[in-house]
Amino acid sequence: MSDASAPAAPSETPAPAGTGRRLKSGTILLVLALSALTFLAWSQSWGTLELVGGTVTDGTLEVPGSVAAPALSALGLAGIALAGALAIAGPIVRIVLGALEVLLGVSVIWSGVLALTDPVAAGASVVTTSTGVAGTSSIRELVTVGASSPWPALTVVLGVLMVLAGLAVIVTVRRWPASSRRYQAVAFEAADGRRSANPAELFDDEPLDAPATTATAGATDARPVRRPAENARDAAVDSWDDLSRGTDPTR
Repeated sequence: MSDASAPAAPSETPAPAGTGRRLKSGTILLVLALSALTFLAWSQSWGTLELVGGTVTDGTLEVPGSVAAPALSALGLAGIALAGALAIAGPIVRIVLGALEVLLGVSVIWSGVLALTDPVAAGASVVTTSTGVAGTSSIRELVTVGASSPWPALTVVLGVLMVLAGLAVIVTVRRWPASSRRYQAVAFEAADGRRSANPAELFDDEPLDAPATTATAGATDARPVRRPAENARDAAVDSWDDLSRGTDPTR
């Protein structure tokens, strides 16, 4: 015989209501912060090159990130715009944006790796501007790598984090709360509270259930009484007809 006093099995505890909102806010802030840091890396010094040919007085040339990795500015700005789009997009669009964030991260990684593996090629334009010497092989004979900078390596780390952030968007997007109604499609609202994206649906074209008639004593015909909404609609139609005939309805 079963024991009626036995405690019931504990039900599964629902997730806290604010978990999805915190997850959404944290992910968007992460994407925004990584993009801002990427843009910051573009504006920093990425090392120096030392002239060894003795053709110029100044033997040290600084290589900025805007020369070593010029694409970082566009990638950083694209990530900032992507973070704003994540805040208002729907679930399907967020998945697409997450995939785009992964591609941005891969591009950032590639920019940092190129500068790390070949700093002379990354700063070739600086050498050409200062000495007039062009061509990668000629520049390699003219300069040697000087002081290094942590920004190329930090850029690679930022790219990896951007890839992880994009994957996090794709994996967790179903748990994000829906965007606010003010970002949804435009909807029209009638005086009685009905809402529709098509304004034509808000017109009441149904006939009156019991149309009232106005007639004077002894009159042989009666006219149905029209509601104010019908009168305004008919007046608008008549005005359009007058305009199509070339007549000014305001006269």
